[in-house]
Amino acid sequence: MLLVVFVVGALGTLWLKPRLSAGNPGAVQQVAEKERFGVVREYVGHGIGRAMHEDPPVPNYGNPGQGPLLRPGMALAIEPMLNLGGPQTRVGDDGWTVFTKDGRISAHFEHTIAISEGDAEVLTRP
Repeated sequence: MLLVVFVVGALGTLWLKPRLSAGNPGAVQQVAEKERFGVVREYVGHGIGRAMHEDPPVPNYGNPGQGPLLRPGMALAIEPMLNLGGPQTRVGDDGWTVFTKDGRISAHFEHTIAISEGDAEVLTRP
């Protein structure tokens, strides 16, 4: 499962270029659901800056071409979260820990991407 999450995250980075939409990583939904994984919708990728989570939101679902246009100089977190069951989640009693609503396992992977004039640069690649 982690391998699939890593792969769909890597695929999401391929669609991030200047003047394309922040919704383009939503194309990973097609790959994930084809493999019968639930794509979490309550949590999405986001801009990176001085605050922890900034605009624009970068969903892992939806249709390519939706959302704000990307500009050189933007930094984004791409965060695919896939479940073995349905896409719904719930927050634990501690107010922080997230579980799948159906109790099945989930996996999450994150890349930080810098948008440039050419291809996006993956800043978190080993």
